[in-house]
Order: sequence, then C-alpha cells, then structure tokens
Amino acid sequence: MSAKSERYKRVCEQLEELFLKTQDPVSRMATAVSILHNKFDHFYWTGFYRLVDDELVVGPYQGLVACLLLKKHTGVCWTAIDKNESIIVPDVHKFSGHIACDSNSKSEIVIPVRDKNGIVTAVLDVDSTELDSFDKDDEIGLTSIAQLIY
Repeated sequence: MSAKSERYKRVCEQLEELFLKTQDPVSRMATAVSILHNKFDHFYWTGFYRLVDDELVVGPYQGLVACLLLKKHTGVCWTAIDKNESIIVPDVHKFSGHIACDSNSKSEIVIPVRDKNGIVTAVLDVDSTELDSFDKDDEIGLTSIAQLIY
C-alpha cells in the first residue's frame, strides 16, 4: 500500500470516529474538507458542491472563493454527476467546458457523493495547482470518504 493510500486510510478512520457525533451531511462535509485540505499538500481547493433544487451550489470548502453556482451540465462537477462516475482531470485547460473558478487550478478530481439510496446529492471536488496531481489512490481514498457523508 502506498504512503498516500495509508494516509487516506488514517483520514477515513479519523472521520468515522468524528462522524459518530452527527448524522448531518453538511456538518460531515465541513469536517471532511477541513481534514482533507490540511492533510494533503497538493490540495489547493477542497470542497463540496451540493445538488439543491436541481442546481449545483457550493457547499463547505477550503481555499479561495469558489463559484457559488455552477452552470448546468458544464464542467467537471456536472460531468461527474451526468456520467454518475468519478472524474480525474490531469489538465483542466484541456477539459472541454471546464469552469475556471480560479485560474491557478491545473488539475482536478471530482467524486460523486451518494445518499443512503444511492442517489447523487453532491460531489467532492479537489483542485491542485500542479498538472496531473491525482491518481487512482486519490480516487479510491476520496470515494471512501465520500461514502461516509450519508
């Protein structure tokens, strides 16, 4: 197991313990973002976008000010929702329809967040200032964390 995978495992264990205190998904999102953003050096922007009334609105996050509302069915976050799968983008400037909330962002990973019925209710979105920052270890680790939200 890689050092990064081990770190994700430890973060997951920490979150499982913390999440015993509340079932509230927004509280859990805020806590997950705080820990993730501070445990991984390559995370430049870390946050959630929530589906609210068929709109994708920013949820808890850490980093520079984010886009508050994402244009429907455009960009990496909506692509993850529309395809119902995680998306790793090595170079956001080569992603058709990328929404540039911050020009410093170079690569991105987006993980769908599902409720107990398997319905996508949000996405976990992480950006990096470096190209090709995310890999399968990040996808597996972040998916494990996203599964803890509900």
